[in-house]
Amino acid sequence: MKIVRVEDIKGTEREVEGPGWTSRRLLLKKDGMGFSFHETIIPAGAELHLWYKYHLEAVYCVEGDGEIVDLDTDETHKIENGTLYALDKNDRHILRGGKKDMRLICAFNPPVTGRETHDADGAYNLVEEE
Repeated sequence: MKIVRVEDIKGTEREVEGPGWTSRRLLLKKDGMGFSFHETIIPAGAELHLWYKYHLEAVYCVEGDGEIVDLDTDETHKIENGTLYALDKNDRHILRGGKKDMRLICAFNPPVTGRETHDADGAYNLVEEE
């Protein structure tokens, strides 16, 4: 059994920041669950161009507001508390923070190792080794 508390992750190597986001990695590849699990904070007004070419991602909003734009269809969807979106086709997208910071709970498959960084396309490279 694994017990992980977000407060214990803050300020450690499992809390990773980039332009317009902070990710707290609760479960990583080395935890052996077959997926990784994160709490991600998107500040109000942030705009991220993302394309997880090598990962599927499910995201559940538990606080705040924003929107996601599907770059293949140009559809825009509102995100608020209680909204889930799933990037089930490695969807290219823009994630925008709204008027309040968004707190998102995210699962990645395959799991991330925690060492990934966004490339020029906004993707995490597929890291095989720990």
